[in-house]
Formats: sequence, structure tokens, C-alpha cells
Amino acid sequence: MEILFIGDVVGSPGRKMVQEYLPQLKDTYRPTITIINGENAAAGKGITEKIYKDFLSWGAQVVTLGNHAWNKNDIFNFIEEAKYLIRPANFPDNNPGKGMTFLNINGIEVAVINLQARTFMPAINDPFAVIDELVAEAKKRTNIIFVDFHGEATSEKQALAWYIDGKVSAVIGTHTHVQTADERILPEGTAYLTDVGMTGPYNSILGVEKEAVIKRFQTNLPVRFNVDEAGSAQLNGCIISVDEKTGKATAIKRILINDDHPFYN
Repeated sequence: MEILFIGDVVGSPGRKMVQEYLPQLKDTYRPTITIINGENAAAGKGITEKIYKDFLSWGAQVVTLGNHAWNKNDIFNFIEEAKYLIRPANFPDNNPGKGMTFLNINGIEVAVINLQARTFMPAINDPFAVIDELVAEAKKRTNIIFVDFHGEATSEKQALAWYIDGKVSAVIGTHTHVQTADERILPEGTAYLTDVGMTGPYNSILGVEKEAVIKRFQTNLPVRFNVDEAGSAQLNGCIISVDEKTGKATAIKRILINDDHPFYN
């Protein structure tokens, strides 16, 4: 089984990259399922129902979120009915939506889990305690478990991956918008990547217009951050091979498409 994961889609430049390149990526890698992190897909923060449905129509099976899950009010109107849209499972218990969903692909079930870290992030429920509960629940149905861990600190992402090594198929980090080069298979069979990176503006700072970010660092004054929609864009992701019987990962490869790394189908 091949799992394609596309990281942190930012604004319209990111959405355009998904629409353009996802069919080509599918031709090349033949993924069994495609997962997209869409928490920044609507103007850089949040997601709308239209964008969620666009992702599904373009070929995604699951859309994950993160700390900007609630930034667009539209989400409260549809998240309870959106079967394949998941927000971090360790959000407070009274939050709408869910943190895990199941797919059935030709009779084989796959569990997809969304979690959020706590270091340098909002104080929410303990992801280590929550993952124990979710893995136990998922294992009743499948050994194939994919985890999108949305967090700031590399150490926390690594710690969670080592904590559940061998219990899940993959722990892939999101949130920092910068792809790391530490992809590996941990000793017990879990694929790991600290951050899959961002799909959106390339000549930007984390998807935002450079000048605004530079001004903020120079002055420490409030600055409006806007998605850079003027220049070229990039797509960051990864492809993971998983043994369908054991749920163990056998390979992981980073995907990087931008002006300096063209994609040849």
C-alpha cells in the first residue's frame, strides 16, 4: 500500500499546486490513498466547505487540520457531517468534529489520526495519552494507522514517534512549513518525517509576503500577514510504502516540487 501525504496547503497558490500536480503524482506513485493537510488552505488560515470538497474532488481521501482549524466560521456549519475531515484529536472534548477517521480501500481498512503538539502551542489535551486511546481503538479494525502530528518542536514530534514506534505505520509532522530531511523507518517499522513541509508560495516566508515578516522582525510592531499570491509556488509531500498485513512501513520518500526542483512525470 502506498500513502501519499501533501503538507500544509497555504492559500490559493497551494490549492492550485494540488490541483495541477496531484494527478501527475498519482500517475507516478500510484498511491492507494491520498491525505492532505488543509488547515491553511483558506487565505492562509482555516478551511471552508468548498475547499474541503475541492480537495476530495481532486483526488484526496482525507483532509487533516491543525491549530488554525477554527479560523473560518464556515467550518462549524459542516465539520460534523464531513466524514473525511479531521481536526486534532486532542482538542478539548467539547470541540466539534473528530480526530480519527477510517477508510476502506478494496476491503482493507486504514485509520488516519490528527494530533497537535503542545510545546510553543496552545495548551490542549496530552497527545501522548490521546494517541494511546486512539491506537487501541484503531487496532480493533486495522494495523494500518497514519498519524499527522501538527507541532512546532522537533523534539516533541520525535518523542511521539519513538513512543509509538511499531504501533502505527507513520508519524508525519506538519505545521512549521519547512520540509525536513530526516525521513526514515524507525526500528519497529514506523515511517517518520519531522515536517513534510508546505504547499504554497515558494518565494515567501512560510507562505506569507516577505516584506511583512521582515518588518515584524525589525520593528516588533503589529503587521498584517497576507499570503504571497504574486510569485511561484511549491508542493511538499511524501510517499510511504506500507505492508498491508503488518501495517509496518517499508519505505518513505520526500516529494519536493518548486522552481529549483522541477517535477518530471
